[in-house]
Amino acid sequence: MDLKQTFKTANPVIGVVHLLPLPTSARWGGSLKAVIDRAEQEAVALASGGVDGIIIENFFDAPFPKNQVDPAVVSAMTLVVQQVMQLVTLPIGLNVLRNDAQSAMAIASCLQAQFIRVNVLTGVMATDQGLIEGQAHELLRYRRELGSEVKILADVLVKHARPLGSPNLTTAVQETIERGLADGVILSGWATGSPPSLEDLELASAAAHGTPVLIGSGANWENIPQLIQAADGAIVSSSLKRRGQIEQPIDPIRVSQFVEAMRRSLSLKQQRLNGQISATSSAAVPAQAPS
Repeated sequence: MDLKQTFKTANPVIGVVHLLPLPTSARWGGSLKAVIDRAEQEAVALASGGVDGIIIENFFDAPFPKNQVDPAVVSAMTLVVQQVMQLVTLPIGLNVLRNDAQSAMAIASCLQAQFIRVNVLTGVMATDQGLIEGQAHELLRYRRELGSEVKILADVLVKHARPLGSPNLTTAVQETIERGLADGVILSGWATGSPPSLEDLELASAAAHGTPVLIGSGANWENIPQLIQAADGAIVSSSLKRRGQIEQPIDPIRVSQFVEAMRRSLSLKQQRLNGQISATSSAAVPAQAPS
């Protein structure tokens, strides 16, 4: 996957729109208009703050089914994504939780979105939804049937889950790319808002051999100068919300502060690679604390 071709930058910040509960979910509020209005507001806040792409997911539908969501969820997400795409010109992606990659691929392909996120593409993970098995063979064949060019960003050892056995991170990354045919891989911490370690990102990047590696959770204005040294981009949500609280809406000021910290870090990283500054200087990027 060529990140620059998709996002117009080789190091994208991808903001997340967490949809309010959708029809048939446990906390469905009865108004699809409220869902769409909130999604539009958050997408505009992300775009005005300077992100390079947006991913839309049914985050507040928990508890999730492990594989296939209700058709009403697919219909609602299609409407929401269509509305958002009319408002912002950024690349759009989808994540249909918990692991309905085929529905995500269907929506993205029909609406000409650019990418999807798949929590479990290969292997078996023990989750609060039960055991989730990767179905890379079905998803890749389905993409081919659709004649789609939608890219697949796949989590490796995804958050809120534990692998069966003790797989080596390097092997997991390689198999996700080489056997699962992921276009990019995502590395997260153990839970929402928890970042991956720099050491794990370095291992993943080395194993990926040029395939993009994205930070999947826990990135904020404080840690992004260190984490981006070993990653190609970041998917970010919690730290962009008011007071950094997951249930709050996106705060465009926090978005712009994160984007600024990211870009400053990348500039220093490039200078270090060019031999203009030392490695220690690039890790200490001053940033103003978000309100």
